[in-house]
Amino acid sequence: MENNIKVLLGKRIKELRNKRGFTQEFLAEKIGVGQRNLSKIECGNNFVTADTLQKIINAFEISAKELFDFEHNQSKEVLKKELINAINEEKIDIKLLYNFYEALK
Repeated sequence: MENNIKVLLGKRIKELRNKRGFTQEFLAEKIGVGQRNLSKIECGNNFVTADTLQKIINAFEISAKELFDFEHNQSKEVLKKELINAINEEKIDIKLLYNFYEALK
């Protein structure tokens, strides 16, 4: 998984913005930053102040924990390894997992 907090946070902000159907212009106005600055934040080039973080959390109506939830953005290889390890160590119900897989096919 990516380690750069600026990149991870930027990707997460963009993801949340897109999920809510917000344009960069709309979100930038809502949190009181310029659109160009928001673009740089989303690209991982700029970081945000604590004040701007709070405004982002308020704009999305989420918790700080939700904003910093990057786990779902792990690479496919990392996810595969984690699933294989869970299966090998019998941490999950293999029959349930197989049924889920069959339902998705």
